[in-house]
Amino acid sequence: MSIQRLFFALMVSFGLSQVALADTRIGFVDTQRILREAAPAVRASKKLEKEFEPRRIELQRVSVQGKALQQLLDKGSLSEGERRSKERELLKLNQDFQRIQREINEDLNSRRNEELSGLQDRVNIAIRNIAEQEKFDVILQDAVYRNPKLDITDKVLRQLVDK
Repeated sequence: MSIQRLFFALMVSFGLSQVALADTRIGFVDTQRILREAAPAVRASKKLEKEFEPRRIELQRVSVQGKALQQLLDKGSLSEGERRSKERELLKLNQDFQRIQREINEDLNSRRNEELSGLQDRVNIAIRNIAEQEKFDVILQDAVYRNPKLDITDKVLRQLVDK
């Protein structure tokens, strides 16, 4: 094939793809915003806060104990034996604090994933419904840049209200 024919074929192909792209409807959904603002996500967040509140209070109690013990040690009014005993106690409190904090974080992440997995399914159904009703060709959920005119997040949020 000659260079002229190849160039002509590329130009025709490029022109046809431009025509096809002109008719393409693209939308964007901000998934992180939905996971923050959707009514089911807000309810799940409040439920998790309530569920984990006793454990956070326990963590705070251990923290207060540790600070009080550290202040006692900082005063320097303890005998050598008492000081060593209090230092061991502080070390144990610190280990307990770190363990409790780690367990809370792991359990919270696990529970959050459980709560939000059902929401993700509902979000996908809402996106599909909007795409079909409004004849979108593509809906993107993650993008480095997006034109605000393409954002359909508010429409998805409205479909998720009190469902």
